[in-house]
Amino acid sequence: QVQPVESGGGLVQAGGSLRLSCTASTPDFSMYTVAWFRQAPGKEREFVAGINWSGGSLASADSVKGRFTISRDNAKNTVFLQMNSLKPEDTAVYYCTADDPPVNYWGQGTQVTVSA
Repeated sequence: QVQPVESGGGLVQAGGSLRLSCTASTPDFSMYTVAWFRQAPGKEREFVAGINWSGGSLASADSVKGRFTISRDNAKNTVFLQMNSLKPEDTAVYYCTADDPPVNYWGQGTQVTVSA
């Protein structure tokens, strides 16, 4: 079983940047497809970006294209979400998932708050 752990959230002003990290203790985490989702208060959880085991970006939401970049460092068992030009509407809890079909393993989430 995989337990993703997110970190790097916080409070930032609009236009600023944050880098989220997702890691897991399992040694084969590098073999998992990993995705970031987010959920804002009162809204449904939405897909942000995904990356396959070799580092190929699978997709990203239109709302973050050109601003967010997903990457991974398999030597460190870590997936990153670099978030630039943050907007207040990016405020949400950000979750990391590890895909092991038919199961998706979810982390506990990290809060990102963007002030106007």
